[in-house]
Amino acid sequence: MRPERATAPAQPVLPLEGSPSREGIGGQEPDPRVEVRRSARRRKTVSAFWEGSTAVVAIPAHFSRAQEAHWVDRMVARLQQDAAKRTGSATDEALMARALELSRAHLGGRATPSSIRWVTNQRRRWGSCTPSRRTIRLSQELQGMPQWVIDYVIVHELAHLLVSGHGPGFWRLVEKCPRVAEAKAFLAGVAFAGLHHGPGQPDEDGDDWGLTDDEERA
Repeated sequence: MRPERATAPAQPVLPLEGSPSREGIGGQEPDPRVEVRRSARRRKTVSAFWEGSTAVVAIPAHFSRAQEAHWVDRMVARLQQDAAKRTGSATDEALMARALELSRAHLGGRATPSSIRWVTNQRRRWGSCTPSRRTIRLSQELQGMPQWVIDYVIVHELAHLLVSGHGPGFWRLVEKCPRVAEAKAFLAGVAFAGLHHGPGQPDEDGDDWGLTDDEERA
């Protein structure tokens, strides 16, 4: 598919004239940097996508400034909503809330961690658990993956608070979570494709990746 040819240089959009910035209002995040690309080949369609941290909005070249302002606001809001859905558990607080929700839904509320947090230094495993301290850590590499994949990793680690090891009793608990087989296949595919460095990469001694050695002693 040939790239579109813009009729004018891309325009960075600061808060548009006549529309107030949302920065600092009600504790919301400031607007992202926005770049508008006008194309003579576009007639009616509008699209938006991320380039790094910049929201790019592609519009027909004939749009008026008012139409541009309308569609920029609309498409940037849609991008932000989609990003929020993909990273719904992106903070440690949200992660704890999700873990408690999953524990109630699938484990009878019996698995209650003292903490669950994202970590950046977990190079071999998607998740890890220290049952004696009731602490759980998830690799930040999971962020951006589908929520049902993250949910599987959370339930996997929660189950370690109830059952040690990876025996039949452990898997009976984990498999109460929906889409377990799909989530395992998804993570295996990510690891095999090498889309993420760290978790999913076999060690030099041939040890497996992922969640096979995720239970730690204090």
